[in-house]
Amino acid sequence: MRTLLIANRGEIACRIQRTAKALGIETVVVCHAVDRNGPAARDADAVVDLAGETPVAAYLDGAAIVAAAKASGADAVHPGFGF
Repeated sequence: MRTLLIANRGEIACRIQRTAKALGIETVVVCHAVDRNGPAARDADAVVDLAGETPVAAYLDGAAIVAAAKASGADAVHPGFGF
């Protein structure tokens, strides 16, 4: 695996990202507009913006997450946890 899409936000996304990078895996983070300038987005190799009226709506849109994984060329998706 070379690229991991992280389908979560905040500290959870940061923790997953640190572990992936330690293993030499590039990271793609999906994010809602409110998280766009957060640490997970800043530290990611790539970011895919998610649409949605609220973060909950954006991060729980399974079709959007799958589309982001395909568009980014991610080899795998880490769902994180929460919401």
